[in-house]
Order: sequence, then structure tokens, then C-alpha cells
Amino acid sequence: MPYKSIDDLPDSVRDNVPKHAQEIYQAAFNSAWDEYAESDERRGDASREETAHRVAWAAVKGQYRKGDDGHWHRK
Repeated sequence: MPYKSIDDLPDSVRDNVPKHAQEIYQAAFNSAWDEYAESDERRGDASREETAHRVAWAAVKGQYRKGDDGHWHRK
């Protein structure tokens, strides 16, 4: 289900990445949720939600990296 705000994101996102990365995650998840609605549009037997989460994390990792200090930093 799409996220209405970053406050609705999973704890694993809210508790670990900066606010801007959370905004990226939310936008990417919601977009992927719409784009991969049909199972034939997804790889393998991945669920719609699983696919949207993978796309969202990939979007975050495109602009952020996890540093040696354990925190996420902009590339």
C-alpha cells in the first residue's frame, strides 16, 4: 500500500536514513507500487509490495551510501 507520508514508512527506513532519503524512498515506493501492479510486470514470484520496497531501496542507494560510521551519507 502506498505511503501517504514519511511518518508511515517502515521503522527500518525511518530509523536509519536521513529525511531526504526517506522522501526518496516514499516517492520511489509509491511509483513502483503503481508501475508493478500486475504480476507479469514483476520479476519471478515477487509480490507487489516486495518489488516496491526493492525499487525504493535502490533509489535511496542511488543517492546515498552507508558510511563506515554506520550512517547514510549523500554521494
